[in-house]
Amino acid sequence: MSKTSNINRVDGFAKVTGSATYSAEYKTAGVVYACLVGSTIAKGRIKTIDTKKAEWAPGVLAVITHLNVDKPAGYEKAKDKHNFGQPLQIFKDDSVLYYDQPIALVIADTFERMRYAASLIKADYFKEEHSTELKKAAEKEKKVETDKGNDYHRGEHDGYKNAEVVLETEYTIPTEVHNPMELANIIAKWEGNNPILYTKSQGVEGTRRSVAGVFGVPVEDVEVHAEYLGGAFGMGLHTWPYEIAALIGAKKLNRPVKLVLHREQMFTNVGFRPYTIQKMGLGATKDGKLTGLTHEAVAMTSSYEDFMEGTVNMSRFIYDCANVSTRYRIVPLDTCTPIWMRGPGEATGSFALESAMDEMAYKLNLDPIEFRKLNYAEKDQEQNKPWSSKFLLECYEGGMERIGWKNRKNEPGSVKEGNWLVGYGMGTGTFGCYRSPTSVKAKFLANGDLVLQCSVNDMGPGTATMMTAIGAEVIGLPAENVVIEMGKSGLPKGPTQGGSATTSSVGSAVHDACNLLLNKIIELGSKNPALKGIALTDLTFENGAVSSKKDKSKSVTLAALLSSNKLEDFEVENLSKAAEEAKKYSIYSFSVHFVKVLVNPNLGKIRLAHVVSCADIGTVISQKTSAGQMFGGAVGGIGMGLMEALEIDHRFGRPINNNFADYHVPVNADIEKQEVFFVNKKDPISNPMGTKGLGETALVGMAPAIANAVFNATGKRVRDLPITLDKIIETAKV
Repeated sequence: MSKTSNINRVDGFAKVTGSATYSAEYKTAGVVYACLVGSTIAKGRIKTIDTKKAEWAPGVLAVITHLNVDKPAGYEKAKDKHNFGQPLQIFKDDSVLYYDQPIALVIADTFERMRYAASLIKADYFKEEHSTELKKAAEKEKKVETDKGNDYHRGEHDGYKNAEVVLETEYTIPTEVHNPMELANIIAKWEGNNPILYTKSQGVEGTRRSVAGVFGVPVEDVEVHAEYLGGAFGMGLHTWPYEIAALIGAKKLNRPVKLVLHREQMFTNVGFRPYTIQKMGLGATKDGKLTGLTHEAVAMTSSYEDFMEGTVNMSRFIYDCANVSTRYRIVPLDTCTPIWMRGPGEATGSFALESAMDEMAYKLNLDPIEFRKLNYAEKDQEQNKPWSSKFLLECYEGGMERIGWKNRKNEPGSVKEGNWLVGYGMGTGTFGCYRSPTSVKAKFLANGDLVLQCSVNDMGPGTATMMTAIGAEVIGLPAENVVIEMGKSGLPKGPTQGGSATTSSVGSAVHDACNLLLNKIIELGSKNPALKGIALTDLTFENGAVSSKKDKSKSVTLAALLSSNKLEDFEVENLSKAAEEAKKYSIYSFSVHFVKVLVNPNLGKIRLAHVVSCADIGTVISQKTSAGQMFGGAVGGIGMGLMEALEIDHRFGRPINNNFADYHVPVNADIEKQEVFFVNKKDPISNPMGTKGLGETALVGMAPAIANAVFNATGKRVRDLPITLDKIIETAKV
């Protein structure tokens, strides 16, 4: 991919000039405006709801509640999640399951009238005792009998307890919120019985399935547009109640309805990273060999859905250890359902595992990287399979050199720069590589441009750029001659964008479709008089022409072929799937984050002086977009480590920092120096391009790297995120 590995983002110009159309920006004739009114209690039932003043307000077209809603056909299937959807059925009855749960939909002819009318709605409730604090709801803990929920044991159960050196610790991750710049939004309308959505979704096909299930219509009758997303980070992996509410309103009025959540609702109605408590038990010999590892996690879920993620999974395979036990439990609370957030459970789990590894290394008086090398896993012991490829050692070596690891001392607080304590830390990350069946159509236009079509969308990682790079490379065209059509229904079916699987899935489909198209071009060229008598195996397509491999003067241009044949002859659609051979291997991406921190010992202030991130992701398709992904993932991990936490007033079950002023996220000034690099060695098994995923592992391991650096600087171990100055000042020296 060398020729196209450094192309600019193909959607960059549209985004910076404002010509990119996001879902709430579509011009729709006759559109009206809607908003949701949320409950003011966390649990109970609606006693009364007064909507009269709102209904009589100027410009109001409808006020919909559980008392007058036209219930969709799918509401009779109470337990059916409708694939991409989730079980909370908006306005179905008088139940209140969490604070700010939508209890009314107000629709008016202008935005201002809609907001005013919404302020007039009043509700009284039968309140019930609610529970929103994980630590006080431990008695509700439950195991879910699924592959994700099952306990795992290899060797002796809790074998760490019999080791020469034992470490037992507990770590806490608070609730974190996605908070993309673009708010959740939808424009919903109907054409007869066919729903049409312009919506913020990470999966066009998933949204189609869920809407079809809710409204009892054929999937092919659901039209979804999600060409551009202003960030999502996981919140777009559900079809949320607000989208169903807008569709209900649009059907009732037979008019297009636009609904945009306000910022406060982004904290309560579109999921979040779940609050999680983890216990780690490590056992090792005195010379540093792990003999036992136990990882337990208890995480919150909602009262109406069992949400689980892979928090303990990394601990099962990342290190060589004979005795491994993992246990995962969930606790139902009176909140909205959590949802996957970038790095899903692996980011949460790596904070506990990689912090514990650092603590054990300190206990053994070993360098943290040497300790990891002593326990390097040459194969996946969980699945008992060889790695498809693994260049984690190269990540360690490159990161150590760039961060200046040689300047690190094992004794905390022993390195200073002026009045600042200096600390170095690192954290390892990993994430599975997946490949979903994906269809792509490749075709030529009369002007010679190559069009690639797939319903997958691009929420920011550079999917369109990746497709362009692969298509241009395979066919042998300049990148500017490749046109991408994506992000809407009616195109060949692509996967949901999540789980770091897009390049492997869609990229492979592009690769395969373009190779089929290339063969068609050569076959058509062989029938041209200029190449008569030359065998197909002796022909090639280069520089815009089919020619003889032996005699380049014998050729026919693509332009000539396009003008002398039907355009339909230059079109292929192909379903691409993973090879059976891949099942014999364990395919993972790996990352390592290194951090140098400066800590003011008197104020507890932490400065990120230098951040280095490296990833083993196989072949790098696009250097620019991959670097952007790595930078962005690291910044997300910085927020996780130092700033982000949703604070709940548990007396009322409501968030109290539900805005950008009080919920802090990293900004440029928080990072003084940041760099990334890649091993860039092809994986021979993963897919035709030899790539592995990046989006998730770019975040996994950053939070513990920061915690470990802070400990190295101060001798103070913070085990509950985020690491704020009060914890630095108050935490006793370990």
